[in-house]
Amino acid sequence: MQLLPIDSISGINKKDFTEQYVKTGTPVIIKDFLKDSPALQLWNYDYFKEQAGDLIVSVHGHENAHPDKVVSQAAKKMKFSEYLDYIQAGPTEARLFLFNLLTERPEFKKQLVINRVTSNILSSLPFMFFGGEGSSTRYHFDIDISHVFLSQFEGAKKVWLFPPEQSDLLYKLPYNFHGIADLKNPDYEKFPALKYLHGWECTLHFGDTLFMPAHYWHYIQYETQGYSVSHRALSNSYIQRLQGARNLFITRRFDNLMRIWRKDKWFNYKKQIAINRAEKAIKKFEH
Repeated sequence: MQLLPIDSISGINKKDFTEQYVKTGTPVIIKDFLKDSPALQLWNYDYFKEQAGDLIVSVHGHENAHPDKVVSQAAKKMKFSEYLDYIQAGPTEARLFLFNLLTERPEFKKQLVINRVTSNILSSLPFMFFGGEGSSTRYHFDIDISHVFLSQFEGAKKVWLFPPEQSDLLYKLPYNFHGIADLKNPDYEKFPALKYLHGWECTLHFGDTLFMPAHYWHYIQYETQGYSVSHRALSNSYIQRLQGARNLFITRRFDNLMRIWRKDKWFNYKKQIAINRAEKAIKKFEH
């Protein structure tokens, strides 16, 4: 596995950003995506506890707890204030996934001002992600195949990115949007295709925003406890938009029905296909 560093930029205009990064599908760290955002000064754990501490949140655990499902099930529920105390107390795999705090507290959304470096950014649909030190999010690509702008507010977060052409090397499950390998502790004997991966890596800090092109695989690891906000932008490709709609309304529902009907046989069938495709992909590098 080879990972290259991701470049950083600031002061770029919309036209140049679209031409240089969106159209070419090139990841980049934007240093001024949040430059005028009051949230940079207002937001911290004490502020969240005061304003929204009584909210009940769904807490997710180990990244591979439910390898057969599109989204892992929550491990437990607790008050938001209790969760924030929990991740500050020490390392833990406890995470909040696609948290709707900005919907529950609309005033927070007003504090989140962004630099519109490209068109089609859905500023009305931001999501928040919280995690403890040592936690990680299962590697995947987003089901709707949109561009993602991931902004870091607290702590440090490591991100690995891989282009969609490497899906077979990542042991992608058919009818799903994640793979079956463990990237944190790669077993090259069990999953030899991982050796041929080429991607990018970066560590996000306070105020950094990572542009992740549509359909890119991402693996996220919390080097410290912290949180981030994601904004989505519709793909410039109408083919990708149609693929995203198909994933949301057809592929996911079909997989859910098959999982209910076939149970473990369905998951084992998909795993074997993923392994077979990876073996074929390896042969391309060996010849």
